[in-house]
Amino acid sequence: MESEWMPWAERDAAAYVAVPTERDDKYSRGVLGIVTGSAEYPGAGVLGVEGAARTGLGMIRYLGDATKLVLSRRPEVVTLPGRVQAWLIGSGTDSGELGLLGTLFSDALASDEPVVADGGALEMAAEAPRAGVVVTPHYRELARMLAHVGERVSAQTIATTPSVWASRAADILRVTVLLKGSTTFIAEPLGARIAVSGAPGWTATAGAGDVLGGVLGALVATHADGAFEPGTLARLAASAQVLHATAAQRASQGGPIVALDIAEALPDAVRQLLAIRGD
Repeated sequence: MESEWMPWAERDAAAYVAVPTERDDKYSRGVLGIVTGSAEYPGAGVLGVEGAARTGLGMIRYLGDATKLVLSRRPEVVTLPGRVQAWLIGSGTDSGELGLLGTLFSDALASDEPVVADGGALEMAAEAPRAGVVVTPHYRELARMLAHVGERVSAQTIATTPSVWASRAADILRVTVLLKGSTTFIAEPLGARIAVSGAPGWTATAGAGDVLGGVLGALVATHADGAFEPGTLARLAASAQVLHATAAQRASQGGPIVALDIAEALPDAVRQLLAIRGD
């Protein structure tokens, strides 16, 4: 790992967990708009909502294509448009077949709110870079994003030197990049460089990235006022990765897990981090 990369651990992440007070209501605690899931991959919508809800925030507005499944799992979710503090878009969607979802992605990316972009929204985020956007690709998706803006690099090259390409991608794409892997690298354009490790190998399972998107969306929604300040989005992304890894460790206990296990372990992971900071 290059010396410029700052490690991020539970004590660091604990500072970015928002704890409600008696003065808070569901709106002040953060409202996250989620546009994820599709007919082909409806589970991504469920997993992202679960990840966000179990990390802690006031309300979720779900506007994706898996409404029935999402409501069957989380009946408290609101399915009408309205004001939000942040967006999570793209998980479980195909950039080639977006339809109405593409319009919703464009609206989110053109809004004044911070955005977490994944899956089918990644290339759109590459086309219209702005402050307040964090993308969460794996190495194959990052190769496609870079190709979309004329930077040719193979997925294997990115996998071999992920820290190099997370850094370059942030500067080229002009968005904050969270490059998923056994060590996750988070880079801000011409700014912060953070590395997070410690997730068990069992975390490499279908849907785990969708849960991570929900965790990050929740953290961004609860810190939306500062999300455009230099370094904040990278630190929120690193904190989401730490929470996700901690939940995976608690769920696994040395054995195999599935993505929903990680989501269900998030409240315990939050409590673990709050205990570290003394709350």
